[in-house]
Amino acid sequence: MKFLPSSSEERVQCFRILDEDGYPISSNMMEHMSKELALKVYRGMVTLNTMDKFLYEAQRQGRLSFSLTSFGEEAINLASAAALSIDDIVLAQYREPGVLLWRGFALQEFANQCFGNNIGHGKGRQMPIHYGSKKLNYVTISSPLATQLPQAVGMAYSLKLDKKDACVVAFFGDGTTSEGDFHAALNFAAVMDAPVVFICRNNGWAISTQVTEQFRSDGVVVKGQAYGISSIRVDGNDALAIYNVVCSAREMAVNEQRPILIEAMTYRVSHHSTSDDSTKYRSKDVIEYWKTMHSPITRLRNWVERKGWWSDKEEFELRIQTMKQVKNAIDEAEKEEMPLLREMFTDVYDDLPSNLMEQETLVRETIQRHPEDFPKDMPL
Repeated sequence: MKFLPSSSEERVQCFRILDEDGYPISSNMMEHMSKELALKVYRGMVTLNTMDKFLYEAQRQGRLSFSLTSFGEEAINLASAAALSIDDIVLAQYREPGVLLWRGFALQEFANQCFGNNIGHGKGRQMPIHYGSKKLNYVTISSPLATQLPQAVGMAYSLKLDKKDACVVAFFGDGTTSEGDFHAALNFAAVMDAPVVFICRNNGWAISTQVTEQFRSDGVVVKGQAYGISSIRVDGNDALAIYNVVCSAREMAVNEQRPILIEAMTYRVSHHSTSDDSTKYRSKDVIEYWKTMHSPITRLRNWVERKGWWSDKEEFELRIQTMKQVKNAIDEAEKEEMPLLREMFTDVYDDLPSNLMEQETLVRETIQRHPEDFPKDMPL
């Protein structure tokens, strides 16, 4: 009689190409990223970081109701996006706006959504940073954890039946793996051989809960293997490693019609959101250490500079230009009119059903009875 051990004696290795200073770890390792692609990824990472800073400050100034950043996780956003086809369907969580940025979602569109104005995606019906774009194959974000994962498998199976040359990519954090939908999705994908790539951002924290308090296993990568899914662990702060891993994963998912799980190791430098103060449960020194010593932006910049592809002058110009563009987008979004009250009930049914008509009437009556509880400039 022999019981399987609770875990392997050796941890799963983490695939890396560049070290923390941007030097190739091995002279034999191929650095598969062209100059044009590397600079586009780098510019995207800087743009995402800048946008996050301005939107975060806008919330702190009382101009937005909520915000959430991707500080420290920019490489996972942009490098993975660069490895995908525009035909691949993305179901994100809420820390992957860089994927949408890469696909062509404009800074003005990001700002419009966050301010919930009349021209923004969703017209204010969803919280800020819950982006989406049908044109760019980026399914609108939903707040509850893991709900997108079974949906991603279903969409992937649909692509399989239609013999499409594409896959579905589902992003989520380590906290999501504690949800039942995560396990249901992995089993569903494995049994149906669905062409879906699961990308887990293991940033160490599910709001205030550390990964050590979430599971005893060797991270997330072994969970894929448990369900019969080929899996890999990669350095999430190494843009080159992320790009190469996602390229290979997509190729396997599409050509071999099967699921793949990627665990991207990183660290959440930011607070969970503007509703959180992470210094209450972790050290400021640790945050600063990861921010300065393990920055994915600095690592990629060091690499492109050593290649002779980037200069201090180009860096300065990029930073100034990006700050101006983001600030202008936010200022313009704030000037736009808010959606009419009626928009709260539209865009679902072609003809508004009677129950929604009744709800609209009730809301209008409530506003008339209690005007002090509603904004005076609320467009009715």
